[in-house]
Amino acid sequence: MVEWTDFERATIKDIFSKIEYDVVGPATLARCLVVYPWTQRYFGKFGNLYNAAGIAENAMVSKHGITILHGLDRAVKNMDDIKNTYAELSVLHSEKLHVDPDNFKLLADCLTIVVAARFGNGFTGEVQAAFQKFMAVVVSSLGKQYH
Repeated sequence: MVEWTDFERATIKDIFSKIEYDVVGPATLARCLVVYPWTQRYFGKFGNLYNAAGIAENAMVSKHGITILHGLDRAVKNMDDIKNTYAELSVLHSEKLHVDPDNFKLLADCLTIVVAARFGNGFTGEVQAAFQKFMAVVVSSLGKQYH
């Protein structure tokens, strides 16, 4: 079980209360698909993913990016039991969708970059440390079921 400090809990809740999901979600997934083009293989039904502009303008990418962020809400609300919170989702992604668990880390890194850009100077080293700890727990919980 992960131990969270009061600062970490407050920071994570604060970040997610300020994130504009309809901006950050699409930007995060689009960045991941552009920077790590091999991740596009999981989104074959999304249409035009041929270049950065096509990815950024893709409505399905935007919608799924927003869905991903709303999925993180579950972890924010269940910080003491993230592993069980994501047990079903982990099985879905590993056994049905066959998503490489390393891709969750890549997505988390892209989210960190997008959040840092949005928060600017407010995304201090201490804030980043709390955010990355949270994301590491989420990534670990999603990848645990992978076979």
